[in-house]
Amino acid sequence: MAVLTLGIESSCDETACAVIEDGRIVRASMIASQADYHSQYGGVVPELASRMHVEAIVPCLSEAMEKAGISYDEIDAVCVTKGPGLVGALLVGVSAAKALCEVKGLPLVGVNHMAGHIAANYLSDSSWEPPFLCLVVSGGHSEILLVKDYADMEYICSTRDDAAGEAFDKIARVIGLGYPGGPKMDKESQSGNPHAYSFPTPKIADSLDFSFSGIKTAALNTINQIRQQGGEINVPDFAASYQDAICSVLIDRLDQAIKLTGMKKICLAGGVSANSCLRKKITELADKRKCSICIPKMAYCTDNAAMIASAGYYDFRKGIRDGMDMNAYPSLELGV
Repeated sequence: MAVLTLGIESSCDETACAVIEDGRIVRASMIASQADYHSQYGGVVPELASRMHVEAIVPCLSEAMEKAGISYDEIDAVCVTKGPGLVGALLVGVSAAKALCEVKGLPLVGVNHMAGHIAANYLSDSSWEPPFLCLVVSGGHSEILLVKDYADMEYICSTRDDAAGEAFDKIARVIGLGYPGGPKMDKESQSGNPHAYSFPTPKIADSLDFSFSGIKTAALNTINQIRQQGGEINVPDFAASYQDAICSVLIDRLDQAIKLTGMKKICLAGGVSANSCLRKKITELADKRKCSICIPKMAYCTDNAAMIASAGYYDFRKGIRDGMDMNAYPSLELGV
């Protein structure tokens, strides 16, 4: 008999609910985005995000259940993002999930948001399964994981300072693109020359770890020098060059991780997996190293509840349950 998991996601500025069958089949996926609202402030305002989640969570749940064509009695487990993320935003989803489980007598499964992003690959390719290497890239994360099994992951490397997504967002604001910076920079880069500006690609001795603070500082210095001399930034060229520098570092470390582990299956995860430059470079790397590859569908790159319901399904299948004392954990790490 099919197992139906209800996913709830509210870690940042997307209120999302989804129903997934057997961890792979999307029966319904609803997202209420706040991105346009927060763009006027240049980024997510946590208190406003929390309030908007409160307003959106019940209608989003109702729409997901209606689209799936099922009742709560047919749900096998409620899977909710418990971290990492904005604590106030997380608490809205966690509270809704706990209330639903209490009233309906359903099992509760708390899901790590980043494990959800990795599970987006299972929704994109029904044949994709561990083990594999996953390059996780988002606004708060840049890491490579060896996914040994659905709930067994080993860190290969991570960032020592800024995450790649944060580096994109910061410079996008400085050159006038606004929020959300990553997607807007990617769009501008389409007509730009990736070799027009030069940026350093730092390496850390005896480590595969990332460091993006140097690239970000170099970009800021370049912008300031040009403006002090009365010049203008060629935004498409700058976006293309900066984006290419960051993606080159990401792919270089993934290439080294392939050599280190001998793993011949690679994939992307996280919001930055929607970036066209990164998708192109990982495809080229897979061809070069003769690796199998999975790239999440665009619908599952950004925050969504389908990926949470998928990741939760595999935890549920292993017998993992959470109690009504489960909290929101804004700094949650994978494996916790």
